[in-house]
Order: sequence, then C-alpha cells, then structure tokens
Amino acid sequence: MSEERRKKQRDREETNESKSRKRLAYAIILICFAGAFFGGRYYKNHKYDSFAQCLTSKGTKMYGLYWCPHCADQKEMFGASFKKIDYVECAIKDKPGELAPACKAAGVKLFPSWQFGNEAPKEGVLSMDALSDKTGCALP
Repeated sequence: MSEERRKKQRDREETNESKSRKRLAYAIILICFAGAFFGGRYYKNHKYDSFAQCLTSKGTKMYGLYWCPHCADQKEMFGASFKKIDYVECAIKDKPGELAPACKAAGVKLFPSWQFGNEAPKEGVLSMDALSDKTGCALP
C-alpha cells in the first residue's frame, strides 16, 4: 500500500506542476499581448514626436483658436505629439472677436496659420508632407 500511495502522490504532484506551467505560459502570452497593444497605442499617439520637435526647433509656430474646427483638425493630425508644437492661442476667452497681441503682431487673420521662421504666416490646414517640405524635417 505504501508504494501505491507514493505513486499516487507523485502523479498528483506532476499534474499540479503541469497545471502551474500552463498557467505560467498563459500569463506570459497575456503579458505579451498587453505589451503589444499598449506599445502600439503609444506609438500611434506619439508617432510624430520627433517631427514636432524638429518643427519647433526650426522656429515654426502654429497660430490657432480653441474653437476653430480647422485648427482642431490640424491638431488631430499630430495626435499627442501636438504638445511639442510651438502653438500660439489667438482667442481671448473674455473678449470674443479680439485677437491676442502676439497674433496681431504676426499679422495672422485666418486660422490655422503656420509661421516658418521670419516669413509671413501661411494660412490653412497644412499636410504633414507640406510641413516637411517647408522645414526640411523628416517624417517618421
């Protein structure tokens, strides 16, 4: 009987060990999928970080209004990377219809407007390719 008990106990231990290995394998697979999902999501939202930094380093500014739908479209193109753009808000919340002094000084009248260095502002939503061509900054 004693030998039979030992054999049953060994079988139980092997079964438990096998279950533990399977659980570990599933956990590793789950962690890999989660990492890929969140890594891809981060990349999607921060894809243009280096491009936005390059634009700013070349003296490029975007002038916009918080309520302007075209400005929102332009910002959306950059995703989370837009925070690295040198952005000037031209709307004064307490004074509708009046522009911020920095926008008046730059001569901005239509929005969004992009200023490249000391050039006159260029109005309208610009594609990433147009911004790249104008500044020499490489797209990702």
